[in-house]
Amino acid sequence: MSKHVLMSREMLLTGAIILLLGIIASRFPAFIAPSNLANVFNDTAPLILLAIGQMIVILTRCIDLSVAANLALTGMVVAMINVAMPELPVPVIIVISIGFGALLGMINGVLVWKLAIPPIVVTLGTMTIFRGTIFLLSDGKWVNSHEFSDTFKAFPRTELLGLPLMSWIAIAAVIFFTLVMSRTTLGRAFYAAGGNPHAATYAGIDVGKTQFWAFTISGALAGLTGYLWVSRFAVAFVDLAGGFELNVVAACVIGGVAIMGGIGTVVGAMLGSLFLGIISNALPVVNISPFWQLAISGSAIIIAVALNAQANRDKGRIILKRAENAT
Repeated sequence: MSKHVLMSREMLLTGAIILLLGIIASRFPAFIAPSNLANVFNDTAPLILLAIGQMIVILTRCIDLSVAANLALTGMVVAMINVAMPELPVPVIIVISIGFGALLGMINGVLVWKLAIPPIVVTLGTMTIFRGTIFLLSDGKWVNSHEFSDTFKAFPRTELLGLPLMSWIAIAAVIFFTLVMSRTTLGRAFYAAGGNPHAATYAGIDVGKTQFWAFTISGALAGLTGYLWVSRFAVAFVDLAGGFELNVVAACVIGGVAIMGGIGTVVGAMLGSLFLGIISNALPVVNISPFWQLAISGSAIIIAVALNAQANRDKGRIILKRAENAT
C-alpha cells in the first residue's frame, strides 16, 4: 500500500468523522458545540495515547493485548503510592507511572525477542498476570476518591488555554511520535521490521530488538495513561479499563494500520481513536446502549481489515499485470 493510498485512507476517515458529526448534529445540534467537542476529545485522550503505542507494536508485526491490564496495574500502583505518600509531587508520580509501565512493556518485549514466543500468546499471558497482580496488591479492594490527595486528582483536569492537561498530553504525544516515526532511525526501523523483516535483517536491523522497543514504548504510554485514568476518575480497582484493548486495536485498524505490519501513521491512529470516541459519546445521546460500542468496534475491525486485504490484493494484481505486459 503506497503512501498516497495511506493518505487517502486518512482523508477518507476525516471525511467519515465530519459526516458522522453532521448526522449527529442534525438531531442534536449541541453535540458539535466547541465546548462539547473539547470534552469528547478529552474523553478520547486515553484511547489516543494507547493507540499510538499499539500502532508502533503492530507496525513490527506484533500485537499488545496487555495494554489495558498494564494501565490498570500501573494505575493501582501509583494510587497506592499516593495513599501511602500523599505529599509526593505529581511529576514524580508521572515518572513512576511511565517507568513502571515501560518495565511491564519490557517483559513482553523480552519474551517475544529472546524466547521467540508469539506476541499474541505473550500478551494474553501477561494480561492475565497483570490483572492477577492487581488483585494481590489490593486484596481485591478499591482505592476511592477520598483516599487520593487533591493534587493527584487535579492534574489531568487542570486547564491550559481552554483544554485540560490530559488533552494537551495526547496532542503532545501525537506530535512527538509523528516526529519520531518520520525523522529518526528507530522510527524507520519500526516500519522496516514489519514491512519486510528479512530485508530489514539484511540491512542490519535487529528485528527482535526493534520489537522489544516497540513493546517498551507501548508499555510506557500505557503506564502514563494509567495515572491519567485513575487520577481523572479518582478510582482504582482490579477490572479498571476491562476490555479496553479491543477499542485500542480497533482504533489502530480503523486508522489504516495494517495488522500484517509495516503500514500506519500516528495521525491515522489518532483519527481512528476520534472516530470511536465520537461514537461512544454519541450513543447515549441517541438513546442507544453503550454496550453496542463493543459490537461496533468489532465490526469496524473486520471491515477495516477487509479493506486492507482488498487493497493489497488489488496491488498484487497490478504488479502481476505489469509483469505479464513486460513479457
